[in-house]
Amino acid sequence: MDQITVAEALTAFEPWMEPTVAELDAIEAEMPLITAEVELLDAQLITLDRTPTELDTRRIRRARRRVLAARRDLTNRTAAVLPPGGAA
Repeated sequence: MDQITVAEALTAFEPWMEPTVAELDAIEAEMPLITAEVELLDAQLITLDRTPTELDTRRIRRARRRVLAARRDLTNRTAAVLPPGGAA
């Protein structure tokens, strides 16, 4: 198990430790998937305290399809960027 020192814990959120441009680009590329997953979670949360209606079931099914489509699109974009033969 990795050990975290007090110094590392205190400097983990220093103002100068902003995300890099590459990290921000990666987040932006994943935003459609993140949004789809949030929509799925919202649809599932609605049904926690009641029996799901037919509309709830459809909403969850559509949200799952959006997540799968977003994952597929992200995977295809990532695969198109990688050189032939695998990892960069």
